[in-house]
Amino acid sequence: MKKRAQVGIVGAGPAGLMLSHLLHLAGISSIVVESRSRSYCESRVRAGLMENWAAEMLIATGAGERLKREAMIHEGIHLAFNGEAHKIDFAKLIDRRVYVYDQKEVVTDLIAKRLGDGGEVIFEVENTSVHDYQAGDRPVIRFTQQGQQHEIECDFIAGCDGFHGICRASLPEATWREYDRVYPFGWLGILSESPPPDHELIYSFHKNGFSLFSMRGPELSRLYLQCDPDEDAEEWSDEDIWNELETRLQGVRPLKRGRILQKGVTQMRSFVCEPMRFGRLFLAGDAAHIVPPTGAKGMNLALADVRVLSQALDAFYQKKNEDLLDAYSATALRRVWKGQRFSWWMTQMLHRYHQGEYAEFDMKRQLAELDYVTSSTAASTSLAENYVGLPIA
Repeated sequence: MKKRAQVGIVGAGPAGLMLSHLLHLAGISSIVVESRSRSYCESRVRAGLMENWAAEMLIATGAGERLKREAMIHEGIHLAFNGEAHKIDFAKLIDRRVYVYDQKEVVTDLIAKRLGDGGEVIFEVENTSVHDYQAGDRPVIRFTQQGQQHEIECDFIAGCDGFHGICRASLPEATWREYDRVYPFGWLGILSESPPPDHELIYSFHKNGFSLFSMRGPELSRLYLQCDPDEDAEEWSDEDIWNELETRLQGVRPLKRGRILQKGVTQMRSFVCEPMRFGRLFLAGDAAHIVPPTGAKGMNLALADVRVLSQALDAFYQKKNEDLLDAYSATALRRVWKGQRFSWWMTQMLHRYHQGEYAEFDMKRQLAELDYVTSSTAASTSLAENYVGLPIA
């Protein structure tokens, strides 16, 4: 079966769905294909922090009604060390805030919006492949569904299918360069039926390792412990997890325990693919880059990519102007690398390096850096600007 769309999109995550939504508003047709089921996409718990501009974009484009009702708006974060919690007050420093709204809720809202607007999102596809994107003006996406062969002919392909997707994997090796950094630690994360210790996030530096106290609602906590990257989450008992969380919280807030609903270990790495355009194939989101979650940049960088890409495609169709398409990779990568820098900086400042000749030196240096960041208005402002989200065109 053959279909036709101006833009074929691989991946129904935040990047692919938001791109399809923005293109629809510009009068540009698209079809989204996704290997997972709709229920899987809508239930997968991921990052939950949205930069100010990203939340405003969802609201301004008509996809943020539930976000306006349900998102928690935070005016800052807390950095805890040496038994004290220090607030970085975004509202006071730069008069902006962040929104806590789970990525699965963003996906749920965008799926509903696309289907409600008559958009085509095809779930549970198999054997997806991309073709003819480097030569000519009619690239093709092929896939199977329920044993039947399908083909989408399009003008452009957007690879929004994540780090392990097929789009980047389909590129000839000589056409791109990989920049990669793997960190010597991971995060043991839990989702628990318990109120968070504070109404805003707490990032805690402790001699045992980093911990993060976040939330998915007033009675639902998302909590993390620094651990070895290859650690087995099942080897941690619930009691051991809660005991270590209490230790690393350092008594700066009371911690209420609750039933642990999920637990797992996330490895930490930084990755960038350059360039992000290959003929008529454009990469966006995790297909092109991933960041350690310390800086809360993953979903936000993905949304920034597709905002840039949608504007470039709009200029192409409305004005026959290819300048923004030609500049897409450089424009997106400029923000990506700033996000990488900030995520690395937060990661190196807050995580213990337990091994190596300089482990104790690094701990003292990190404590001095935390003291400087929390006592200097200039340093606090820099953190706030990057965390809330740098300006976007």
